Amino acid sequence: MSDQHTDLLIVGAGPAGMAAAVTARRHGLSVRVVDDQSAPGGQIWRAIETVAATPRLARLGEAYRAGVDRAAAFRACGALYEPQSQLWQIEPGFRAFLTRDGRARSVTAEAIILATGAQERPVPFPGWTLPGVLTVGAAQILLKTADSVPDKPVWIAGCGPLPLLYMTQLLAAGGRIAGFLDTTPRGRIGAALRHLPQGLGRFGDLVKGLSWSLALKRAGFPIIRHVAELRAEGDGRLESLHYRTQDGREGDVAAEVLLVHEGVVPNIHAPLALGCAVKWDAGQHCQIPVLDAWGETSQANVFVAGDGAGIGGAEAAEPRGRLAALRVATKLGKLRDDAAEAAARTERATLSRALALRPFLDALYAPRPQVFAPADETLVCRCEEVTAGELRIRAAQGRPGPNQLKAFTRAGMGPCQGRQCGYTMAHIVAAVQNRPVEEVGFYRIRPPLKPVTLGELASLDEQEPAA
Repeated sequence: MSDQHTDLLIVGAGPAGMAAAVTARRHGLSVRVVDDQSAPGGQIWRAIETVAATPRLARLGEAYRAGVDRAAAFRACGALYEPQSQLWQIEPGFRAFLTRDGRARSVTAEAIILATGAQERPVPFPGWTLPGVLTVGAAQILLKTADSVPDKPVWIAGCGPLPLLYMTQLLAAGGRIAGFLDTTPRGRIGAALRHLPQGLGRFGDLVKGLSWSLALKRAGFPIIRHVAELRAEGDGRLESLHYRTQDGREGDVAAEVLLVHEGVVPNIHAPLALGCAVKWDAGQHCQIPVLDAWGETSQANVFVAGDGAGIGGAEAAEPRGRLAALRVATKLGKLRDDAAEAAARTERATLSRALALRPFLDALYAPRPQVFAPADETLVCRCEEVTAGELRIRAAQGRPGPNQLKAFTRAGMGPCQGRQCGYTMAHIVAAVQNRPVEEVGFYRIRPPLKPVTLGELASLDEQEPAA
C-alpha cells in the first residue's frame, strides 16, 4: 500500500520528534509522525496548543511557552501527523504496526527516528500502590491538560528539578502544599560542585532553580530534608505517611494525596525490541542506547533522539532530533555529506551547551540507595503483584538473570512490560548476587510493546488485498 510508505517514520511528537520532522521536510523527505497523544508537544509541552489561548500559559512558565512556536512550525512543515496512534511493534526493514481508533494497521519506512522520550523512575515503597499516591509527572499532566488542582493540600516526596517546578506551578494555580519530603541525601552538593565549572554557561538555569527553592521557602509549608525512607498507610486509600530521615528522625503525618518523583529515565523499550545495543549510564543510573554522533543505533537506519537517548531536557532534545534527521536525509540521497556536516556542527554546539549542566544535576539528584532496595513486603511488579522479598529469594537460587526471574515469578510480564519494575529488579539481583547492576541487564522486550486487543489484530486482515 504505497500511501502507507514514507521515507521517514518518527515515533513521538515531543520536542525531538517535532524538530526532526521540520528538518526532514526541509530537505525533501516524506515524513510520517505517529504519537499516542492527541496533540503535539510531548510531556514538556503537553497540551500547548490548547493552553496557549488561556491564562494557564503564564502560570506554566517561559520554558513551556516556547512550545507554542514549535508546535506551529511542526503543523506547517508538511509531515503526515497521526495523533492517538499507539505503536506496538516494529519489524526490521521497516514495518511498524499501529493502533488508532480501535483498528490496527501497518506502515513502512526507509528509516525510523524513535523520539519516545522518558518516563519517571519507578519508586517502589510500602504503600506506593494505594489510591491517593501518584507521581509528580502525572499530577503535572493533569495541571497542563485540564488545569486540575487537587482539592486538598498535597504532600510531595522526592528530589530533582521537576518537584520544584511543579510546586511553583501548583501554587500559582491556587493549589495548596501540605509539605515537601526532600529525599536528596546529605552531602550531595559537594559531589555535584566539581561538575559546576562546565555548567556555568547555564547560569540562568541555576538562578531559576534557586528562585524556585526560595519561593517555596517563602510559601511557609514544612520542608523536611534528607528523607531516606517512606511508607504510605491507609485502609483502601492513602491516609497517612511515615518518614525517616538519614539521621534517624522519624515522623507521621496525615495525608490524602502524595506525589512522588525520583528523576526520569529514557524510554528504551522500542530500541530493545529492535535489538539495539544499550549500555549502562553510571551518571544517570539507567540504560541508554548506544548511539553514534548522529543518534544512529547499532541497527542501521534506526535512530533515537530526545530524552530516549539520555536525559537532557527539551533544549537537548531538539538538536538531537535535527541531527538524526540530517543523517537520514544524507543516507537517502537528499543532502550532501559536506552540507550535513556543516549543519551538524551548529547542532552539536547547541547540544553541548544544553547538556553542560547535566553532570551537575545528575550528581546532585542521583537517586538515593533506598529507591533500589525496597523492603521485602513492597510490591515491585504491581502488574503481577510480585514483592521485593520474592525476587530476593529467587535471585539467590542459582544466580538467575532478569529473564529467568520473569519466568519464575511473572515479574515484568504485565501490561507495562517491566517499565515499572525492570530497574528495581536489576538492582535487587545485583545486590543479592554481589555483582554490578550494569552486568545484570534488563528484561528481553518482545512485541507487542503496548496491549493490543484481538479485535485490533483481526482488523489487520481487512487491509490485505483480495487474491
